[in-house]
Amino acid sequence: MGKAPQRPILITGAGRRIGLALAHHFLNQHQPVIVSYRTEYGSIEGLRNAGAVCIQADFSTDAGILAFADTVKSTTDGLRAIVHNASAWQAEKPGTPLSDTLAEMMQIHVHAPYLLNHALQDLLFGHGHAASDIIHFTDYVVERGSDKHIAYAASKAALDNMTRSFARKLAPEVKVNAIAPSLILFNDHDDAEYRQKALNKSLMKIAPGEKEVIDLIDYLLTSCYVTGRSFGVDGGRPLN
Repeated sequence: MGKAPQRPILITGAGRRIGLALAHHFLNQHQPVIVSYRTEYGSIEGLRNAGAVCIQADFSTDAGILAFADTVKSTTDGLRAIVHNASAWQAEKPGTPLSDTLAEMMQIHVHAPYLLNHALQDLLFGHGHAASDIIHFTDYVVERGSDKHIAYAASKAALDNMTRSFARKLAPEVKVNAIAPSLILFNDHDDAEYRQKALNKSLMKIAPGEKEVIDLIDYLLTSCYVTGRSFGVDGGRPLN
């Protein structure tokens, strides 16, 4: 009998930044990858050329989330992991109804992982003890709140709580953990003054880059014991 094919890792929102780096990391290890993307960046074509299955998805409605899940199920009969990286960072601002801001944040950070975890859980089962993973990207503000991004912080706190609930529901075959980052890398347009101000907010005074998160994910995927936990990748910022 031949060796069973590797199950792909599903990464949502992999068109840029950490999601993109993570997808290439796995592809470089010859690990099959399925990614969702909202906008057709040039990076998506690069992922396709590297061997990723790229599926355009609209998570702004529940119907769009479930349609994406159906496409994933038609693409593979098993998943190694789901990494919920898709995110938006919306502040409360004049001219935008508060209910719209809250609904948008809850949609992407709560509805999407909640519905996808349920819809795709059968693809994670049947592969052995601790053989599959779900990883939620939350935020260090889950612990301290945010006066300028109240809806964002609340939605990420809900996702943090769901980490423990899904860990209880899906154990022992599926481990479910969260990663709570603060500053990981800057945007190209961030100026020197902003960068220095941001660096000074943490104890470690650096923007560590995507590798810090990738190394943690590699550890979580390898573990056969760790589940229901949230891992701060924040340079000690909550202590500063």
